[in-house]
Amino acid sequence: MEEKILKLLGRADYRPSNVPELLRRLGLSANQQQELQKVLRVLETNGQIVRTKGNRYIQSREADLVPGVIRMNRQGKGFLQPEEPGIQEIVVPENATSTALHGDRVLVRRDVKPGVSQQPGECTGSVVRILERKRAQIVGTLQTSKQFLYVIPDDPRIPHDIYVSSPRDLGRPANLGDKVVVELHHWESRHTNPEGEIIEILGPPDEEGVDMLSVLRHYDLPLHFPKAALAEANSIASAQREPSAQELADRVDCREHLVVTIDPDDAKDFDDAICLQRAGEHWKLWVHIADVSHYVKPGNALDEEARKRGNSTYLVDRVIPMLPEALSNELCSLKPDVDRLTKCVEFLLSKEGVVLQTKFYPAVIRSKRRFSYKEALAILQQPTADPIGQMLRHANELAQRIRRARFKAGSLDLDFPETKIRLDAQGRVLLVERMENDISHQLIEEYMLLANEAVATRLMSLRRTAPYRVHEAPKESRLREYREEILSHHIPCGNLSHRPEVQKLLHRLNLLPIGPALKIGFLKSLMRARYALEPLGHYGLNKAKYTHFTSPIRRYADLAVHRALFDKVQASRETLIKTAVHISETERNSADAERDSKDVKMFAFLKAQIKTGQLQRYSALVTDLRNFGFFVDVTDLGMTGLVHLSSVEDDFFVFEPARNHLIGRRSRRIIKLGDKVTVQIYKVDTFKKQADFQLVKTTKTVPTATIPRRAARPLRQVTRRDRK
Repeated sequence: MEEKILKLLGRADYRPSNVPELLRRLGLSANQQQELQKVLRVLETNGQIVRTKGNRYIQSREADLVPGVIRMNRQGKGFLQPEEPGIQEIVVPENATSTALHGDRVLVRRDVKPGVSQQPGECTGSVVRILERKRAQIVGTLQTSKQFLYVIPDDPRIPHDIYVSSPRDLGRPANLGDKVVVELHHWESRHTNPEGEIIEILGPPDEEGVDMLSVLRHYDLPLHFPKAALAEANSIASAQREPSAQELADRVDCREHLVVTIDPDDAKDFDDAICLQRAGEHWKLWVHIADVSHYVKPGNALDEEARKRGNSTYLVDRVIPMLPEALSNELCSLKPDVDRLTKCVEFLLSKEGVVLQTKFYPAVIRSKRRFSYKEALAILQQPTADPIGQMLRHANELAQRIRRARFKAGSLDLDFPETKIRLDAQGRVLLVERMENDISHQLIEEYMLLANEAVATRLMSLRRTAPYRVHEAPKESRLREYREEILSHHIPCGNLSHRPEVQKLLHRLNLLPIGPALKIGFLKSLMRARYALEPLGHYGLNKAKYTHFTSPIRRYADLAVHRALFDKVQASRETLIKTAVHISETERNSADAERDSKDVKMFAFLKAQIKTGQLQRYSALVTDLRNFGFFVDVTDLGMTGLVHLSSVEDDFFVFEPARNHLIGRRSRRIIKLGDKVTVQIYKVDTFKKQADFQLVKTTKTVPTATIPRRAARPLRQVTRRDRK
């Protein structure tokens, strides 16, 4: 009935109709009125239709109403991502966001001036209705005034404190300063503070475990699997430790191949493996991916929970897996010396790495060895007579040829190193490690990219509906603004709407001391990667056909792609549209949670330095300058922060906008973009989630090409999450 209603409301001769008129025009009987009204309520709740004066219904687009998900920045401005493909992003000014919160599904009315055609990039609007709250529960800190209790939200994008009453019957008393969970009540006006009820007391923020529990609650990350999902996983895992003869009957037997896995040293879910063999003048490459779809069937409890989670989430102290460990770490994991089911992409490659032929089939493997990246790198850096070692060296040589060809074909070098935080037994920061994208990572990366592209090509040739990995080109207006910024630093820069000019610029920036700081601006101009049923291509990788296939243990998108490629019964387009939107949201939620989990640990680490007076010194890169201070990327901490000019005790700095630098009146010291400075922690604001640093007294600045970590956040959404 939904389809019939939308088709009727979309007709050119349709006039706004009420329920009795719709019954007649749809050819329904009087006893179907309740069913019709129920469907109309669903469509209205979804934002697809609107009820006007006189209880008449029209399509939302007819009233310039657009449903979508709103993103809020810290200044209160909103950005609506429309649900309907092809509609550009709508900017919602701070005073027009109503009671919308970050991540809510809302209905926005576009601003349309009669008789004036809108120019691209000028689309604004205002929120007229909240369709669905992203979160009804908010994590924050309990405070009090003379008259009432209130909670300051942890999320700085929520500008209002929440009024609460004294909590009751929660098992423990609530003290001022405690972290609590608040359930929001109905909120009618942004001009009044929202009200809510404390439903959980997490405890003092400095109590062990409370920091991470706050992150888990804020991002609604589950700590446990439902009983039904666990029962299914345990039933599957207990029935067999290895595949049965019946399961192997229709599979290609690759158990004698020199199949290996290469993963981080602390990984337990090995979902991809490779094997390379000579084939005359050519090479045969097998990319094996864990056959999760063999065990997780559409519609069962495991599938429902995996879809709900959307992906695994890797917090600093734990993993929130998409699948129970009985599958993710055991039966599906491609562990060495046990038979495992896979979906395989077999390539015939020329010696230059050109794909000559591809095959797709179910297989069975028996991995010969599990390598960490460090172990693989050690083998690649020294000669070896071991057959597996020799295979790895050949695989690396071929991968590097493929990599060079990829960049020559237009792929962008957007990579930044990352950092990994190691914790002690009490959950405190023990070590911050710098993770380089060395040749061991690149070996796996290139073969996974190859498989993802091959699968997307196959799906498109078969005209199968599936979620593709989409990374759209940046808006030309943002590229023009960025180009002006580059030129202001007297760096040559061509038209960035032409890919070769982008590549030239990125190469040029890699050679300049100021380059890493300026490269951040380009990353900020990029669109965020997402999932969609339209194969719109991948801008960063410069691939017209691209999807995610290689990580079905930790990404539901890959599981959906496996089913689209191999299953006889296909999911409906409507189901896959909802799935694509949902998993794009869960990916973003997980990325934010992963970032916040690192932040809370680093903030505690820095606050401890302030408390003890044992301030450590760090090298930092100047990334932006303002009249009140300058922003730095503290490489060794993987953090960004502000050095406020008020914290400089031995000089008075003045900002010169024409030259875009700061100059000290006493010392004549100049601080400019790209400078390397030495800093120490000055202040930590856990409410605003900000760290301020202070200059350590030194005689001069030293140019550097040190690469910042935080600049890599946009990249992780573009390539790091697109590799394996």
